[in-house]
Amino acid sequence: MEVSVPDAPVGLSTASVYPENTEAGFELAGELGYDGVELMVWTDAVSQDTDAVLALRDTYQVPVLAVHAPCLLVTQRVWSADPWERLEKAVAMAQRLDAPTVVVHPPFRWQREYARRFVDGVARLEADTGIVLAVENMYPWRAGSRELQAYLPGWDPVDQPYAHCTLDLSHTAVSGSDALAMADQLGDRLAHLHMTDGSGSALDEHLVPGRGTQPCEQLLEKLAAQAWTGAIVLEVSTRRLRTREERVADLAEALAFTRLNLAAGPQVER
Repeated sequence: MEVSVPDAPVGLSTASVYPENTEAGFELAGELGYDGVELMVWTDAVSQDTDAVLALRDTYQVPVLAVHAPCLLVTQRVWSADPWERLEKAVAMAQRLDAPTVVVHPPFRWQREYARRFVDGVARLEADTGIVLAVENMYPWRAGSRELQAYLPGWDPVDQPYAHCTLDLSHTAVSGSDALAMADQLGDRLAHLHMTDGSGSALDEHLVPGRGTQPCEQLLEKLAAQAWTGAIVLEVSTRRLRTREERVADLAEALAFTRLNLAAGPQVER
């Protein structure tokens, strides 16, 4: 018997090195042996500059597997106050970086005009550019016993007509979703994975996989059995760590966990 490992690349989100910068994301991805990065476009000016990112890609010889559009609360003014313009710029950046995928969140509830056109607009951008726009599962916001539906048309992509989706396991922890069932329900629409973990609290924790309650091992084994080829990106929080050495240790553990459980999937007789 030989172990058969799927062709899915394992990448590092540049957000995983925060509070270090975008360059540190490329540097650590290359140093630790990741297959590439997912570029988080955020308040770091380098992350917003395609020429600067191209230089990092070439310097560290680390490809960009995906671009994460600036759709967080803290990035609402990056590039433009217009969410459509931000998404279109992210797609244009992905084209120049040879990144096949843009990760995007559904609109916030108060972005009503953007939300009204979001489903059709995402489909149009995909058709016009050939870039996969993988809409990410989110979660309801909670404060005590109160729950706020903060996203339109909703935080759960399963019942929406998106052609491509991103599955994030920290977000399934917050929403109380069954990650394995969500992967099954998305089927061929599952295009991108944020491999991370959560404990089920109201906080979006982005733990190193294996440190929370999510079925990280089982999902990786399932995808391996399916010979899934989408990108698996480690999007974990290391912001509370005190030193670069601690950050390196966590990111190395996350990569080893992911590769080990991908290899624990199907075995092939030779």
